Amino acid sequence: MSVLINGFSRYHKAEVHLILYGARRDIFYEIEKEVVLHIPSFEFDKSHRTRSTLKTMLFLRKTIRRIQPDAVLSFGSMWNSLVLMSCLGMRVPIYISDRGTPLNYTTGIHARLKNLLYPTAAGMIVQTKYAEEVGRKRYRQNNYCVIGNPIKSIDIVDSEPRENIVVSVARLVDTKHFDRLINIFEKIGNTDWELVIIGGNADGQHILEDLQQQREVCSLKDSIILAGTQKNVEAYLLKAKIFAFTSSEEGFPNAIGEAMSAGLPVVSYDCITGPSEMIEDGQNGYLTEVFDDETFQKRLETLMNDEELRAKMGKQAKESIKRFSEESIVEKFYKFITKTE
Repeated sequence: MSVLINGFSRYHKAEVHLILYGARRDIFYEIEKEVVLHIPSFEFDKSHRTRSTLKTMLFLRKTIRRIQPDAVLSFGSMWNSLVLMSCLGMRVPIYISDRGTPLNYTTGIHARLKNLLYPTAAGMIVQTKYAEEVGRKRYRQNNYCVIGNPIKSIDIVDSEPRENIVVSVARLVDTKHFDRLINIFEKIGNTDWELVIIGGNADGQHILEDLQQQREVCSLKDSIILAGTQKNVEAYLLKAKIFAFTSSEEGFPNAIGEAMSAGLPVVSYDCITGPSEMIEDGQNGYLTEVFDDETFQKRLETLMNDEELRAKMGKQAKESIKRFSEESIVEKFYKFITKTE
């Protein structure tokens, strides 16, 4: 969202307002100085969630009414309903961007709220064609636009040598299945290569500790590096030769896109949404069925043993991912929510 905010301000000279209303209001990414920031004066008290939620809704309604925007863009599979509910009856077009896998929030209160409120939105942005198909069947919302995530362009320095490294990047949660990736790498048994896993624990899970224990009893433990959270992931991508991804559940994995931008061929599970939007099987990487680790192993091993194939696929990966450039994605969002051509 920071890319969109900055792009709207920089490329279109639009007046952009950013409303932060969650329990945490940290700014992680640099925002253009022209962007007007709105943050509630009260803390979100989780011990009094209902009261804090109602105060947040009132804050959203008052702030949006005061700004009088031409359009509102809301992000989040769960939070879109809060924004729509806060703005009921207001004459402002609200566009929602439903993130993550479309299989989330299919039951329970959030599913009921989405079924009720999503039809009131001016339009809906999803990340993949499959998400659009699911959304059209589930919600009475017909104004859809499929827009992938913006992928950062990574400059490749030819003078910097690549090393025999298979790299993977993701938050350490159980759906990423790094334990399976370690098993696959161990079965290949090539001591000339290293497996580097980048990412820290998330969602209250303790996957890093589990992986550390698995590594200790692995026959290739000296070739497996658990790098934890890293700020300069780009440096790791530019040093590696292959990217591996064993996630079984995605929306639109930027990790794959950035690896491709760094010129890496990718071997990935073909989970329900995401990887197939970027990877063309056999051209710029490989897609395997989820949990078909035998095929995953064969394809990873093929790339490890074939330098010419790696170079060919990596070059095609770099070229094909350009369609998700930051400038291109900003333009698509801007045209959709402002109804301009």
